[in-house]
Amino acid sequence: MYPIIYGRDAPNTAAGATASHASRCLTNSLDPNLVKGKIVLCDVAIDGVGQFIAGAVGTVMQNQGPTSLIITQAYPLPASQLSLENGGDIYSYINSTRNPTATILKSIARKDTFAPYIAGFSSRGPNPAGHNILKPDLAAPGVEILAAWSPNSPISGVEVDKRSFSYNIISGTSMACPHATGVAAYVKSLHPKWSPAAITSALMTTAVPMSAKKNPDAEFAYGAGNINPLKASNPGLIYDIDALDYIKFLCAQGYHTTLLRHITGDKSICPEGSAGTAFDLNYPSIALSTPLSKAISHVFNRTVTNVGSPTSTYKAIVTTPPGLSIKVNPSVLSFTSLGQKLSFTLTIEREQ
Repeated sequence: MYPIIYGRDAPNTAAGATASHASRCLTNSLDPNLVKGKIVLCDVAIDGVGQFIAGAVGTVMQNQGPTSLIITQAYPLPASQLSLENGGDIYSYINSTRNPTATILKSIARKDTFAPYIAGFSSRGPNPAGHNILKPDLAAPGVEILAAWSPNSPISGVEVDKRSFSYNIISGTSMACPHATGVAAYVKSLHPKWSPAAITSALMTTAVPMSAKKNPDAEFAYGAGNINPLKASNPGLIYDIDALDYIKFLCAQGYHTTLLRHITGDKSICPEGSAGTAFDLNYPSIALSTPLSKAISHVFNRTVTNVGSPTSTYKAIVTTPPGLSIKVNPSVLSFTSLGQKLSFTLTIEREQ
């Protein structure tokens, strides 16, 4: 057991730090004479540098945000993040006895039975650049991932930490992107002639559905679902998109010729009749931005390419939310060869 002290009670006044600075355990805010050899309770979760250079043996930090934002990460000293409520309990204990003590035990791995779900720090839709294109496309593992790490870089990411390791536990887009990229590269190796849009389609249409009960933002949190490497290479059907389709989409979004050419890098112009085709970009998902009180009557056009069995039949199965009418026409697509393209329409209606 080690003595435990509240950071606010150990300000480094010689360095000009106030009690407020010390409560947040900012760099050089803690008095080494009061902190050395002790565990420090801090009011915010930071990188641990202030506690480390003051000689603390450990730190307990209250997370001011939602507990869903608490994730595993490396610190330069033994550390634990707690909820504001639990941190308050420790503060009460420190003030209840003359010689408060504590210890930080070794972490115990456990299975998160609630997984998979979208982390609180992950960005959500809708897509600000175009509300009628559903984003995100899909989800991939990105929380507490065991990843390769350069031994030349401090394990905690702070310079005062001199430990050197070849692996680390990391969370964020930097972990989710390699998963998605790896699966995309795997699909590309099996289908070298597929376009980026075809690969995206394969990843989205084979994703494992996720639960809206666990993710209140539903598709705005996880898109098509959790990426599935085993099924992505054999989607059966793909929604392909070529360069002209993207040009028509951008034109329908209001891009003028100059801006369009900045994106395409050539002398593209908006084709005649491209206005109003934004909804018909051959995307694997369908989205419609509309006020809740407004009546809906919209038709989406999609074309799928057969990349599965040469002779195959697909039937549309629609689960319709209350108050909406969703119809697919034709509801059955029968293919007779590989590479064959067939089209269908999806009609969404709602009375005002």
